[in-house]
Amino acid sequence: MRLPIALAACLIALPSAAGAQTFKSSAGDLKIETVVGGLAHPWALAFLPDGRMLVTERAGRMRIATPDGKLTAPLQGVPKVFASGQGGLHDVIADRSFAQNRTIYFCYAEPASGGARTAMARATLGEGKLDDVKVIFQQDGPLSSGNHFGCRIAQTSDNNLFLTQGDHFTQRDEAQNLGNHIGKIVRVAPDGSVPKDNPFAGRRDAKPEIWSYGHRNSQGAAIHPATGKLWEHEHGARGGDEVNIPQPGKNYGWPVISHGVNYDGTPVGSGKAEMPGMEQPVKYWVPSIAPSGMAFYDGALFPAWKGSLFVGALAGQILVRLTLDGEKVTGEERLLQGIRERIRDVRTGPDGAIYLVTDNSGGRVLKVVPAQ
Repeated sequence: MRLPIALAACLIALPSAAGAQTFKSSAGDLKIETVVGGLAHPWALAFLPDGRMLVTERAGRMRIATPDGKLTAPLQGVPKVFASGQGGLHDVIADRSFAQNRTIYFCYAEPASGGARTAMARATLGEGKLDDVKVIFQQDGPLSSGNHFGCRIAQTSDNNLFLTQGDHFTQRDEAQNLGNHIGKIVRVAPDGSVPKDNPFAGRRDAKPEIWSYGHRNSQGAAIHPATGKLWEHEHGARGGDEVNIPQPGKNYGWPVISHGVNYDGTPVGSGKAEMPGMEQPVKYWVPSIAPSGMAFYDGALFPAWKGSLFVGALAGQILVRLTLDGEKVTGEERLLQGIRERIRDVRTGPDGAIYLVTDNSGGRVLKVVPAQ
């Protein structure tokens, strides 16, 4: 059983001589710049080759922000979303060949009779609009009334797409049922077809799109730049947030095992943290930080942080840096303490800065750079 890794020393916000906030870190003082503000619960950020950024707002809007702070009107052509509770327009990424095909992928809570399900679509980015919008994946299983949609996308070097999905909160036992997509990570081709080497392809008792199962509510996913493997993190209940490296066909235990407890303090499932046939996380948090968004750092602005994994935190209102030794988490540094904003997404920018999206009614896109 892995024990929680000791936290780094607290790093708090301090006023600078000019009255603005700077934040202490192991790489020196950090400065936060606002790229754009006034966003309504933004959820995700995706860089385009020219440095502009696609930004989603949970209510169903997608905009383009420029590096100098300009923000377009909402793009036309976004499908209707279920904008209730935790549902809405969620993640967006640009295709690896965007410069040639102008293709993007996005996921959202799709309205359905009696609730909503997680869906993923592809589209061509036009001038002020999305063209050729096509839904390439629809979640199968009991609907959500507004909770635990998951909905992060990651594209691998072979162009296939991973999509995370939650357990809908009230349907958590379905995370162990291979007959639906609830509480699963799925893997599909860019057109939505099933890759032939998916672990359950060809089985009658399982959905062929499933890559791994037993997940609670994963809102962070990233491809390791060196190994090409998917890493994801997911919310626990009261404690038990996890970072995993999902392997094909493996069971990650929810809701049978957990390092946390239910919100009322009762045990989760078996009451155990480990059981045979169920995978252990490479990192977990007790108490919870409520992770959302994650990115590997491969930029040049913070050379001491190259190879680190950054995780945003909603309830924790911090940015977490995890140090790695291969597939082992060796340390944790808690950054931006005192920012007092829910960090929903984390990306490494083409300029080497760390970009954040804050999930508030007046949400912002933030740029983290060295103070000097």
